Amino acid sequence: MFHDGARRRSVALLTTGVLALPAVAACGASEEGNVPAAAQDLAPAARDLVANGSTLTWAIDAVPGTLNAYQADADTGTTRVTGAVLPALFTLDEKGRPQANPDYLESAEVVEREPRQVVVYRLNQKAVWSDGREIGAPDFAAQWRALRGKDPAYWTARNAGYDRIAKVERGKDDLEVQVTFDKPYAEWRSLFTPLYPKDVMGTPDSFNDSARTTLKNTAGPFSLEKVDRKSGDITLVRNPRWWGDQPKLDQLVFRKVAPKDRTKALTEGRVDLAQVAPGEAERISLARRDKGAKGPLAHGPGAGRTPSDALMSWAIANGTEQEAAESEQLAREQTREAVVAYAAEQKSLAAYEVRKALEPSFTQLALNGADGPLADERVRRAVARALDRKELAETVLKPLGLPAQPVGSHLALAGQDAYEDASDALGSQDTAEARALLAEAGWKPGQGAARPKNAGASGEPAEGAEGEESEQGVGESGNEDRPGDDGGEYIVGEDDGKPGERGGPMLPGAVAAGQGAALWRQADVVARQDGDGKAEQGAHAQQGGPPGAYAPKGTAAPKESESPGAAGAAGPLAKDGLELTLRFVVPSGAGSEQLRAVADKIAEQLEKIGVTTAMKKVPSSGYFTDHVASGQYDMALYSWPGTAYPATDGRPIHAKPVPAADGSLNVAQNYTRVGTDRIDQLFDQAVGELDDGARRKLIKEADARIWAVAGAIPLYQRPELVAARPSVANAGAFGFATPRYQDIGFLKKGAKPGKQDRKSGS
Repeated sequence: MFHDGARRRSVALLTTGVLALPAVAACGASEEGNVPAAAQDLAPAARDLVANGSTLTWAIDAVPGTLNAYQADADTGTTRVTGAVLPALFTLDEKGRPQANPDYLESAEVVEREPRQVVVYRLNQKAVWSDGREIGAPDFAAQWRALRGKDPAYWTARNAGYDRIAKVERGKDDLEVQVTFDKPYAEWRSLFTPLYPKDVMGTPDSFNDSARTTLKNTAGPFSLEKVDRKSGDITLVRNPRWWGDQPKLDQLVFRKVAPKDRTKALTEGRVDLAQVAPGEAERISLARRDKGAKGPLAHGPGAGRTPSDALMSWAIANGTEQEAAESEQLAREQTREAVVAYAAEQKSLAAYEVRKALEPSFTQLALNGADGPLADERVRRAVARALDRKELAETVLKPLGLPAQPVGSHLALAGQDAYEDASDALGSQDTAEARALLAEAGWKPGQGAARPKNAGASGEPAEGAEGEESEQGVGESGNEDRPGDDGGEYIVGEDDGKPGERGGPMLPGAVAAGQGAALWRQADVVARQDGDGKAEQGAHAQQGGPPGAYAPKGTAAPKESESPGAAGAAGPLAKDGLELTLRFVVPSGAGSEQLRAVADKIAEQLEKIGVTTAMKKVPSSGYFTDHVASGQYDMALYSWPGTAYPATDGRPIHAKPVPAADGSLNVAQNYTRVGTDRIDQLFDQAVGELDDGARRKLIKEADARIWAVAGAIPLYQRPELVAARPSVANAGAFGFATPRYQDIGFLKKGAKPGKQDRKSGS
């Protein structure tokens, strides 16, 4: 439940960061190996190899607006702080599996399933809040009442799972908490993490306000000492009442460093640990490679100049044309200064190393199915079938030396128990079949077809358009914006000066006519395959598929003479006199270069099937809220965090939009606006299915159907690149795992990182 229907949980990852889900970090695995696509990179070390004392400074994007993880503006900074100072009953291992945390739990298990599900938590008898009070049933009960969604005075961002609880009560003694559910809840391990004290959760006022800026009562290895919003530092110190392994650090400081300022902070030595962009990671790698080398650097300012360039520059600077000479002399001086500054920065960056893994998150191409051409499933499927997802993954991950396999699931990631590649429900990349789908939808080569000027998503004027002409629009006079510009709109294949790559025959329309029904049969088969490769025939295969999934029975295929193949090379497609142009909204800010490169690749791939792409670059600050969430796009790239709890966290992302009382469309977090009743039913069944095998089967079927409706196309798992001082141990690119803050520190002199052994040392 959202307060006043407006306080929405931050949910999508943008170009450089994550809009966090509290139950973040899933892992994924194949049935064969059950291993993540890339291992975590933490410089693991046994505790006896880590020095006691000192302070570690860890960069975060911003001082969090709230320290209450259950409020709508909680972010990754919130997650970092609360993870170190509050109880986490279940943490995630390197494969993203929930594991009971022995610092707080002796046990937690389902003790009854009928007539109602009952979970009993047996608490660690040493676990206490910093005020000395035992952690117990009153804290669990207060959190349940605050988050169950029955009292609108609580400004909560979510109530999933808590709304299924009937009662929370003390068990046979103070160390036992008994939770009874009204409705079965399979993902009960997601609850009560983080756990707040009853003095935060007990009243709406305390929930809404008291935990936003400070946490007075904590129960983690660290306590919150100070939040300095002016300097941007959040200082944590050892919790004197902590009963577990003592923290290796005296202080842990989270320091506000905006992504654009990371290089400066690293060169100034202001942080010990910081997530970085690919360009910064490359600079650090080059700095370590060049350490101790003699002579000028082979990269950086001026490194690309050839001898002839240098000679020409010298000639101009010493020529008789005074104005040109002065200008060139100034440019040469600026280059010399830049070379010196760059070399100094590289020397400082050599003090760090890059630790890399794959984030528990994936980037997807979202297709807005609310209206316009993409409201037709055949067009969405054509776009999806045109994509070479392997090439897109390699564009991002291969230069970083990370595995570049496309993501095959909307609901899990490689390494996770629930992960199975269900993309066969849609089909692999096939340009000819994509063209056939478009032909069946009525889009055919149409020379001279009109494109609405300044067309945006769903035919609306593009942002900044005024009347018939706009500096940012696409007019007949051309457009000066290019892929490297900071804003504006350009038409791929026209305004970027690239020759068109359209060509080759389309399949006759008759081939496409039955693809919709076949697709749903395929989704059923993929979803229902068992371990022996057998499959059940799904209901949709027997009944011909759901309405709208394919051309109605009896629809005539285009005559052979009208088929795209008869025309030879495919040109821009048109229907009813209008060209098939999709508005692709991309962020323009620093740190979005990788996403824009992927967008350009996608545009090139779509050009091959006759789809024209109008690339619209918008400020990064409003990219998500002003365009994606509001539906002002045809295509967009954004990411979702993985989750260990796919039935809970997947439903709002893929739920079928429903009309609200005011006539608007309630999309929850489904920004593609594409869904079906059957997908919703499968999520509802999965979240209440206590049998693990049966629940995974339901999740797989839901995922196959999400592939089939082609609203969101998973592309690749995001890279996780972290700059760290080589002496930092047990921290870096965590992958799926929850950080164990008490083990983080600096290696003792002469110690080398290796396999971590928590039982070793003090």
